Amino acid sequence: MSLVNIIMPKLGESIMEATVLKWHKKVGDMVTIDENLLDIATDKVDSEVPSTAEGVLEEILFRENEVVPIGSVIARVRTKVADDNVEMPPTSSPIDQPEPQHKFADDHLLEQAAEAAVPFIPSSNEYRPKSESVRFYSPLVMNIASREGIEIAELNQITGTGNDGRVSKRDILNYIENKRSGSFRNKEVTNGTSANNGAHSFPKEEIRNISAAPPSHHPQYSNNVEVVEMDRMRKLISDHMRKSLDTSAHVTSFAEADVTNLVKWREKVKKEFEKRENEKFTLTPIFIEAIAKCIRKYPMLNASVDGERILLKKDVNIGMATALPNGNLIVPVIKYADQLSMIGLAKHVNRLANLARNGQLHPSDIQDGSFTFTNIGTFGSLMGTPIINQPQVGILATGAIKKKPVVMESEKGDSIAIRHMMFVSLSYDHRIIDGGLGSLFLSAFVNELESFDLNRSI
Repeated sequence: MSLVNIIMPKLGESIMEATVLKWHKKVGDMVTIDENLLDIATDKVDSEVPSTAEGVLEEILFRENEVVPIGSVIARVRTKVADDNVEMPPTSSPIDQPEPQHKFADDHLLEQAAEAAVPFIPSSNEYRPKSESVRFYSPLVMNIASREGIEIAELNQITGTGNDGRVSKRDILNYIENKRSGSFRNKEVTNGTSANNGAHSFPKEEIRNISAAPPSHHPQYSNNVEVVEMDRMRKLISDHMRKSLDTSAHVTSFAEADVTNLVKWREKVKKEFEKRENEKFTLTPIFIEAIAKCIRKYPMLNASVDGERILLKKDVNIGMATALPNGNLIVPVIKYADQLSMIGLAKHVNRLANLARNGQLHPSDIQDGSFTFTNIGTFGSLMGTPIINQPQVGILATGAIKKKPVVMESEKGDSIAIRHMMFVSLSYDHRIIDGGLGSLFLSAFVNELESFDLNRSI
């Protein structure tokens, strides 16, 4: 018999952690291959984690509501495969056992070690801080500590609320928040050194306050103010939007497009299309087709930045921002958009939008996007400055379509006509895309819309 590690799977290019929502199995239960073990959640999608082995669930290493780094061992399954050379470690209940030293899948080891800013030790395949301390800290906690300049001696003073006293992400963030607000005072040891070689020493009551959840001195609001706590998804979206602005040099260019021809064409063909294909036909597939054509002309917009390297994506995978019933947004991805017909694009748009609104998206539906489209005109906005969806370098927004009097130029002279007009905005990463290239891409998109063929078949 042998133990098989169940790994927290990679769920997307920018997703580094997931929250355990619910375990469907408990220690001692039989599990089969591909049987759902637990439900997890990220800022983008909820998902199931299936078992990769058949046998008895031997250990559960993370409890419900704990945040788990991608690549972590979350459980172990004891299989029935006989192997006399396999040394089986002693088992104990997850509640009583020492804090597990989380191991990671091979292809995540070096990457996560670098991000955690702690040494990678090939002989043990474990992360340990640069200290003689035997206390375990997750890569996520070590990354936050490194970023905030928190030394191990100081980290050792934080009381953890995780399994077996482990310091969780929430613990260290609460500690940092309290430290910045001055709600406690570091008291250096002046009468000799402590067991932590001169680290700051805190009374037990003070340590308890440091790691407790948010400070008790909340601002006082008047009775006519309703306080609404952000849900998990909104908190994560907020965090990612802030990080995007901190990461990319955002620039937004604007243009106005005459979309009269494509509006008339859609009105002409949509009933036939819905009757024939049993699918609604919106403007979104038309816009996505135009974006895909422009990306082929200007491939630098289909890229990402890795340090000082530019990664040009060969596949044109366009994400479309989709509003959810609770007001949050998610970005499912249309893969190989440049290779799909208008009918194929329409069906992909409808399928992904329905899955998103019903909470049924699979992790693969939101992965590998290379450019993002958002239609803010759906909500009545004329124009906007969209925030780049990391690690991409471009996002295009279309505004509301309005009828306007427009000066029309012709060989016979100028005239005024009523046309369907729409503002378009393109936000791009100025680290690699200059204003000239951004403007050329935007102009090419406008040209695709304005030159739309009224006699086109579908």
